[in-house]
Amino acid sequence: MTTNGWLQFALYFGVLLALMRPLGIYLARVLEGQKTFADPLFRPLEKLIYRASGIDSAKEMEWQHYSAALLIFSFVSLVLTWVIERIQNFLPLNPQHLPGVASVLAWSTAASFTTNTNWQAYVPETTMSYLTQMLGLAYHNFGSAAVGTAVAIALVRGIKRTNSKTIGNFWVDITRTILWVLLPISILIAVLFVATGVPQNMNAYTVAHPLESPAQTQTIAQGPVASQEAIKMLGTNGGGFFNANSAHPFENPTPFSNFIQILAIFLIPAALTVTLGRITGSPGHGWAVFAAMSLIFTAGFAVTYWAESQPQLMLHGVAQHASTQQSGGNMEGKETRFGVAESSLFATITTDASCGAVNSMHDSFSPLGGMVVLTNILLGEVVFGGVGSGLYGMLIFVVLAVFIAGLMVGRTPEYLGKKIGAFDVKMAMLYVLIFPIIVLGFSAVSILAPQWGLSSLGNAGPHGLTEILYAFTSATGNNGSAFAGLSANTDWYNISIGFAMLAGRFLMIVPVLALAGSLAQKKSVPPSPGTFPVNKPLFTVLLVCVILILGALTFFPALSLGPVLEHLQLQAGKLF
Repeated sequence: MTTNGWLQFALYFGVLLALMRPLGIYLARVLEGQKTFADPLFRPLEKLIYRASGIDSAKEMEWQHYSAALLIFSFVSLVLTWVIERIQNFLPLNPQHLPGVASVLAWSTAASFTTNTNWQAYVPETTMSYLTQMLGLAYHNFGSAAVGTAVAIALVRGIKRTNSKTIGNFWVDITRTILWVLLPISILIAVLFVATGVPQNMNAYTVAHPLESPAQTQTIAQGPVASQEAIKMLGTNGGGFFNANSAHPFENPTPFSNFIQILAIFLIPAALTVTLGRITGSPGHGWAVFAAMSLIFTAGFAVTYWAESQPQLMLHGVAQHASTQQSGGNMEGKETRFGVAESSLFATITTDASCGAVNSMHDSFSPLGGMVVLTNILLGEVVFGGVGSGLYGMLIFVVLAVFIAGLMVGRTPEYLGKKIGAFDVKMAMLYVLIFPIIVLGFSAVSILAPQWGLSSLGNAGPHGLTEILYAFTSATGNNGSAFAGLSANTDWYNISIGFAMLAGRFLMIVPVLALAGSLAQKKSVPPSPGTFPVNKPLFTVLLVCVILILGALTFFPALSLGPVLEHLQLQAGKLF
């Protein structure tokens, strides 16, 4: 580790702090229907959309109707994307004349982008046409991010409201999120990307003749990359225009573009903690939640950075120390223009969020470095997390923390004036239990089926176990990154990962909305001397402990057989 690496971390965190508060206040005003500076531009377009769609923007929904609208919207979007993939060879904007996508792969991809996962079991530049990338996939990058934000705001409304049967209007929430937030910021980021050298065109791929071998040809892929890249990062989607994702120089050419990318990932999730405090009338609570996220994020980066800065024990006679000429440490799978510090920071951020974009290959990380990025997802991606999903996931842990605090003092738990009842705790526990059941269940089935679960595995031993565990963790957590030693473009993995992504998204959203509906119907009670404050450092410590203990108890056996065992055997000189 170097001073320069920590200075880069401090600069990143400082800029994030500076931007999150104004954006969080803006988000609160937008999603509560209050006046903003952007209204003259977007209000007429919003009204036109409602008129064309037959939406009554003044009519609010109970949580059951909100859930139904969300599920219908997502299902129809999934089917349309699958169709576009299948018939892309008959559609325009396909200068490479790429064929239609195979049925099972199209299913996996449609499920992936619908759920904000962006798991890619294919090479994008040789599989998807420009139209499919823009209409089929980028559409979901906006839509899925808006869905996550809508669910988070519905839950926050449930916390704030009293004696109310409704939690908002789903169609209004996603429309305003896209128009007022995602579109304008994405356009700004795309312009910045173009300025750093990211391509933005509709040209056919360039065929070049290398100077050293003029008789040979090289195909240079390009396309509308900057516009796709912007929402890929801002919406915490993560699916790359190129197979190498953000390690590709056309997606991420410079350290400045890299900084913009990682800033875009955390920008809205961090701002939503300010939005939480603003809407609920307890800014201190929003900052307490932000502090909990920041503590886990900083600890994760520190461990990853330390682990990746260590020399590879099996390389002898090679200089692996940090110097002015090299960043030192484990540089396998990392880009020299980013080095260990920026690769570790990017990996920590992308797995804390449900993004999944990568500027280095997680499969090449050291066992302990790989364990941290895997653990980030196993904790539920509540450390800032995905757009919207990070906040509502964290609020589930907030409810559990308050419940535990109430048990410790023998009082009915209260959260911002709401009594937490049996139904609320059941919904929170259902949310928490669904994730490990899917991850560990599919992983176990894959390991016990050599003919279709292990046949595409790139490594044996504990590293192979980690590759399978990471795949289903990433899918269920709607992250999308991979330990790429596993070849996932098989019928088994396309089908099973597709179902894991859908279950990890929608089976967990429904309990959140049920909790929102339950809280909205409750009356508010004034705080008493025995009320546990949720805006103090003690609450932040309790929240962090609940998150870590639940994650450790649930997944420690699997981690022990995977990355922990691999680390111990690496110390003994054994590789896999």
